[in-house]
Amino acid sequence: MRRSYSTEETHLSTTRVTVWNEFRHEMNPDEEPAKIYPHGMHAVLAEFLGRNADMSVRTATLDEPEHGLTEDVLAQTDVLTWWGHLAHAEVSDEIVDRVQKRVLEGMGLVVLHSGHYSKIFKRMMGTTCDLRWREINEKERLFVIDPAHPITEGVPPWFELVHEEMYGERFDIPQPDELVFIGWFQGGDVFRSGCCWHRGRGKIFYFQPGHETYPIYYDPTIQRVITNGVRWAAPRDTTVVSFGNAPALEKI
Repeated sequence: MRRSYSTEETHLSTTRVTVWNEFRHEMNPDEEPAKIYPHGMHAVLAEFLGRNADMSVRTATLDEPEHGLTEDVLAQTDVLTWWGHLAHAEVSDEIVDRVQKRVLEGMGLVVLHSGHYSKIFKRMMGTTCDLRWREINEKERLFVIDPAHPITEGVPPWFELVHEEMYGERFDIPQPDELVFIGWFQGGDVFRSGCCWHRGRGKIFYFQPGHETYPIYYDPTIQRVITNGVRWAAPRDTTVVSFGNAPALEKI
């Protein structure tokens, strides 16, 4: 079921956000993800994003028709956030094509945690997007690499997560256009935890924290980063490039 979240105040510059979640881990009430996120991770993400007066938020999940990402929904989406893990292969290639087209046209894409292995992220990166991982309740410390970047606005120079799944290098991604965060894990590994790219007219932000068995998305600093990431990825009124046969600009 799609839930809508909005604020009472609306602005002309409202960013329309669609929070997409495969919504599989949270379906078993006896497992930890359901206890942490009883209405799904997408509900928590949508709730804190929806507190912002400059955002209107809707949700979509894998098992909805067209995965909740119809042509109409995507046409009304400025930024799409993506969380997936168990069911990457179940995402229709037709929907991946549809999302890719919208990103190239200018829609922002914020990919979270295990979404690194989603079809859409791998499509936009052109690499395997594989990495090293370990889940043993390690502490993670994240460091701001670019304190002037809009995504780090209001974020301390470093912050810690008591427990998080370790993601470690090598992370098989193209060189980021902008590296925003680096994560260090208690077991000694490091990871490029916050990376930005431009694809066509669209912007992509990947943010590593968010393992389903930890209450990561309730953390105020994590919420601040994701909120900033959505704002950064939102489309701007920039020049639309035309392709194909072009008339001469000067008399020949």
